[in-house]
Amino acid sequence: MGAKYSYLPPFLLNSYMSIIKVENLVKKFGNLTAVNDISFEVEEGTIFGFLGPNGAGKTTTINILCTLLAPTSGRASIFGFDCTKQSSEVRKAIGIVFQDMTLDKDLTAYENLVFHAYLYDVKKSEREPRIKDALNFVDLYDRRNDLVKKFSGGMKRRLEVARGLIHRPKVLFLDEPTLGLDPQTRANLWDFIVDLPRKHKVTIFMTTHYMEEAEVCSKIAIIDNGKIIIVGTPDELKKTIGGDVIYIKTSDNKRAKLEIEKLFQVNVFEQDSELFLTSLKGDACIPEIIRALGDSVLSVRLQRPTLNDVFLKMTGKEIRVEEVSSGDTIKEEVRSYRRKFDRG
Repeated sequence: MGAKYSYLPPFLLNSYMSIIKVENLVKKFGNLTAVNDISFEVEEGTIFGFLGPNGAGKTTTINILCTLLAPTSGRASIFGFDCTKQSSEVRKAIGIVFQDMTLDKDLTAYENLVFHAYLYDVKKSEREPRIKDALNFVDLYDRRNDLVKKFSGGMKRRLEVARGLIHRPKVLFLDEPTLGLDPQTRANLWDFIVDLPRKHKVTIFMTTHYMEEAEVCSKIAIIDNGKIIIVGTPDELKKTIGGDVIYIKTSDNKRAKLEIEKLFQVNVFEQDSELFLTSLKGDACIPEIIRALGDSVLSVRLQRPTLNDVFLKMTGKEIRVEEVSSGDTIKEEVRSYRRKFDRG
């Protein structure tokens, strides 16, 4: 992802109100506490990232916000509507792009959007202009009469974004929107997503396991084991690392770890056969490390702090592609959600 993705216009960052409010939210399934007393707010007109490993509580929280689940205790509201007591109003205020594709592949792009507009009671006089606007926004207007089964993965994702905008939601939930797409298609999709707050006056609540994609967020909340560990802007989170990250491969990592910890009085960690440590002056540390370890050094690299480093520091783990599985996505809930919306 290039630097262009890290910029949001100042007026988007200076929000007018908190459009999502979560207060002391708890959700238990028997003896399992999936969400453990979390509180956060999402400001209107921003992109909010919700990051966590498999089983962290992300999807349970999203299900509560989308009125699919009732909390055990605490409160969640969207646009001032209580997610439990005013679920119908909440559903009118939100849109969702699920991780699993939910388009009707035997309908055309246009027909999918017409059906969605009908479900949401969009006035007949407004359907055509809204559909045209949405299809133009995602560059699919010229393919409006093609069957969805003929679309590429990226085109289907863009169509789902368009579908989510038809009823003009206040909040659009994006659950791993680029999972399974190739890098070029991912980048193209993000070109559309980052323009959503400005062009469609919608707040984005997203989950992703691609840390570079989280750079677009105005704020990020990291959740693990049902608890929110930290909330902040990408730059604020990176500052928690405390310096540059130095990665070292040696022929004897056990000895090297002891030597480096003795030399710099810092903690050294190991992951995937590579040692790493943080330093406020990484450039100055590397020559000293090489002199101390001698010929045992196989490679050394310096990396400025990334969101992946923050995530690793805060949770002790990384989000890997294989972790993002059906266990932490909305699958059965998709059918439940659509049935609820079909009933209005």
